[in-house]
Amino acid sequence: MKNKLTTAAIGLTIASLMLAACSTGNSQSTPGAKKLRIMAVESFLTDIAQNVAGERLEVDTLIPMGIDPHAYQPTPQDVVRIAESQVLIVNGAHFEAWLDKTLENAGGERQVIEGSSGLISRQPTANEIIDPDHNGDPHFWLDPNNVIHYVENIRDGFSRADPQGKITYGKNADQYIGQLKELDQWIVKQVSSIPVQNRQLVTNHESFGYFADRYGFRITGTIIPSTSSEASPSAQQMAALVDQIRLSGAKAIFIETGSNPQLAEQIAQETGAKVITDLYTHSITAKPGAAPSYIEMMKHNVKLIVAALK
Repeated sequence: MKNKLTTAAIGLTIASLMLAACSTGNSQSTPGAKKLRIMAVESFLTDIAQNVAGERLEVDTLIPMGIDPHAYQPTPQDVVRIAESQVLIVNGAHFEAWLDKTLENAGGERQVIEGSSGLISRQPTANEIIDPDHNGDPHFWLDPNNVIHYVENIRDGFSRADPQGKITYGKNADQYIGQLKELDQWIVKQVSSIPVQNRQLVTNHESFGYFADRYGFRITGTIIPSTSSEASPSAQQMAALVDQIRLSGAKAIFIETGSNPQLAEQIAQETGAKVITDLYTHSITAKPGAAPSYIEMMKHNVKLIVAALK
């Protein structure tokens, strides 16, 4: 159930929680030793940002691992954590629909770094069945080349917040960008083993467009024709997807972890496609899970895709 808290109620909760924090935490603070309070909204952003920060800063995560960001609604405690942050890292591109109202409730001032700032949303291709309310795909990070842009935005944001660390952030960013370029070439090599006619993606919702564009896949269809997993398909859209899969011969339906596979399994029964249920797209995992970093998350997904479509 989504939170429907009034501004007054949230403000009262923030005040009480912050008062408690002050009463217990002041004695532990050391003048000159306090680091910037950095928070990233999604866990994959935390990992990307931590690679830029290195040992100089510690990046906290707002949304717990495994929670679908599309369904997330900040709790009063989350609003307090945002209120206490000095730098907040977000994906941007309307991915965090709750952000503006939450920042208003949190009050105060902080630097907000949008990872995707400056990137241009892809336009759906002619064969993609798209929700008429489609307003751009925010899932830029599923192409590592876009993440290079995220890294540059985070590097510049950290340098503004902590000018003395600018050289460190620059060196860390360059090193991580090198790893992202290696990841991109690794994916190209892995995908090359899939026959061209099999490079078709059917996914739970519109999220793999940038990945498909970069690595030569066709988006055959999505169960939910929306960039948000919170939307629901109509019976007509489901029927159209079944027809599209039959016509194209798509071999698999790919579902993110945590998504309800019921509709995918129903479509699979009607089309003969297999259902792959354990892709990580919106969250990394804790160690030693399957996807404990952004790079490992991408490798995990690519291995599953290649194995299903070869």
